[in-house]
Amino acid sequence: MAEVVNMIDSEVFLAFSTYATIVILKMMLMSPITAYFRFTRKAFANPEDTGLGKSAEEKKKILRTDPDVERARRCHQNDLENILPFVLIGLLYSLTGPDLHSALLYFRVFVGSRFLHTVAYLAPLPQPSRALSWMVGMGVTFAMAYRVLTTALHL
Repeated sequence: MAEVVNMIDSEVFLAFSTYATIVILKMMLMSPITAYFRFTRKAFANPEDTGLGKSAEEKKKILRTDPDVERARRCHQNDLENILPFVLIGLLYSLTGPDLHSALLYFRVFVGSRFLHTVAYLAPLPQPSRALSWMVGMGVTFAMAYRVLTTALHL
């Protein structure tokens, strides 16, 4: 139990908790952004969501896909595919006892890359801005995973 208390007192773990919370909240905010696009573009995916239409014909018109809604959904999906691995690997990385400055660099670069990725996706900015921001975030996650594997490798 003493090891858990030491982990909670760890500056690296507290930094990780802060940055993980930031990107998780950012990921959670993608749902209201998608909902905003659905309502402003009147583009719904499910028949029960078309209560805004008065007639059957109006309901058919708003039961459709919209490029802006789909862009927000894909951005959210990309967050799920990248932030969850960061959180899990970042937690393991924090347990390896890394230097605080290195850990802060990894955490900050990842958070920055995810925010840039979202802006590049939703704006939309020309490629390769989105691809580069994705690669930077993925690189950080792989670098932390490498540290975990080389520190804790017990084959």
